[in-house]
Amino acid sequence: MSEVNTGDGEGKKGKPKKLQTRVDFTPMVDMNMLLITFFMFCTTLSKPQMMDLVMPTKDKDITVEQQTKVDEAKTITLLLAENDIIYYYFGKPNYEDYTSLIKTDYTPNGLRAMLVGKNGKAIAKMAELRDLKQQNKIPEEQYKEQAKEIRGAKDGIVVIIKPTNASTYKNLVDVLDEMQICSIGQYAIVDLTDGDTFLIENLMKKGALTQQAAKFKQS
Repeated sequence: MSEVNTGDGEGKKGKPKKLQTRVDFTPMVDMNMLLITFFMFCTTLSKPQMMDLVMPTKDKDITVEQQTKVDEAKTITLLLAENDIIYYYFGKPNYEDYTSLIKTDYTPNGLRAMLVGKNGKAIAKMAELRDLKQQNKIPEEQYKEQAKEIRGAKDGIVVIIKPTNASTYKNLVDVLDEMQICSIGQYAIVDLTDGDTFLIENLMKKGALTQQAAKFKQS
């Protein structure tokens, strides 16, 4: 608020009266305090959303032979290509059969449907665990510990993610989101190999390059 003070006395004749202005900043201070309080309250409620990443466990008691068997049975390799296309294969790559590489996309009926079909057991356990948490039957720490065990189970699937130069950063983020949605805790991002490039090219050419598969065939 402000007020105008015309001063004491009438002043000299012929001269205008001197005006004195005083501004009251008390309402402004009150408003600033309300804004600061509102900002602090909203900041407290807006907690950052974090994504828990559970990396593959390193169990020294597992032999190389056992690890190889698990990898062949449970491993899924994803090749992130251009135009939001994903190629994938199970176990070891089969360079002599171009149909072993399967093409899909990022839609719920594409990549997610495949992962849900392969990891349905873990997804069901995570759904039950979330229900217990929502009903306040288990504390937060117990929920995190059990979720980590489910996602990192030794009999769970292992996903190897290989982005190509034509894929985008968004493609990688979308795939990592699918790992969380499908309760997959064992996955890794690795470099693309020449054999992976061959698989894509051979699939696009419908097996026309199969005669070159010998140099990529693993023993």
